[in-house]
Amino acid sequence: MILVKSLAGKPWVWSFIGALVVWLATIIFTGGYGAGGMVTAALSLAVFTVIVGVGQMFVITLGPGNVDLSLPANIGLASAVAMKVMGGSDSMIIVGLLAALACGAAIGAVNYLLIWALRIPPIIATLSASFIIQSIDISYGRGLQIKPPPGFADFANWQILGVPVLAILTVLFTVGAAIALQRMIYGRSVLAIGQNIRAAWLAGVNVGRIRLLTYTLSGALGGIDGALLAGYFRGANVDIGNEYLLASIAVVVIGGTSVAGGKANVPGVWGAALFLVLLLTMLNTFGVSAGVRLLLTGLIIVGVITAAGGEKAAR
Repeated sequence: MILVKSLAGKPWVWSFIGALVVWLATIIFTGGYGAGGMVTAALSLAVFTVIVGVGQMFVITLGPGNVDLSLPANIGLASAVAMKVMGGSDSMIIVGLLAALACGAAIGAVNYLLIWALRIPPIIATLSASFIIQSIDISYGRGLQIKPPPGFADFANWQILGVPVLAILTVLFTVGAAIALQRMIYGRSVLAIGQNIRAAWLAGVNVGRIRLLTYTLSGALGGIDGALLAGYFRGANVDIGNEYLLASIAVVVIGGTSVAGGKANVPGVWGAALFLVLLLTMLNTFGVSAGVRLLLTGLIIVGVITAAGGEKAAR
């Protein structure tokens, strides 16, 4: 009973409860048909949201106003860069992944430099950067029909006993992210800045450097996500990252991270990502039209956030 009460008090638990309820509703509607396949598909698709969601979580944890709106354009450009560098050759997979990682990291660093040099809000800086990145992507990637190397495409879709290998690797990555957030100087500095930036500065935290590292991290994760998406869908395109703007923010909020900063929940990103993917699957299974689907998705997300509640960030 004490364990149940303890878990109920954690905001991120509600994201997993929401995912479970949606999954049960879907299999009841289908009479149990495809229950296992639905979980496998949800894990496969949730991976990409989790990767960018973790980067967005670190940025949002820095405090009010911090957000990375350049992720969709970043993902699109990095996917094109990765496929171009790989050139369909298995021997170039590692080089292509490093190129995507470097492309994303550079975008993240430039985002912060715009914020720092021009003294403009992050939402404006990253949104402006996204237009520039998208223009480069259109000129560089339009008409690009390069398929991923066979080995890379197979890896991105590889499963072991119905569990996607990418999901296993992403779980390990999120465990590392949670440890970094709670146990490492960098992670604690991010939390301290989000709780009170002036107090963090007075305590000796190099605020500028931590913010630069955080935006660079978010960009790098967007870059690697673009490469993995291109491998999973067997090709890059300009619009491949479009759905990850609101999704990356939604999984952070639904997962229990405070938009006021200073409080983050890594497990909740997984629960929220699974919830969103399964919710879309459920609405598609029910035959709901696109317009109604968007409306219901928004209402359900608001309901889950309201149910989760969460503590208000102390100031």
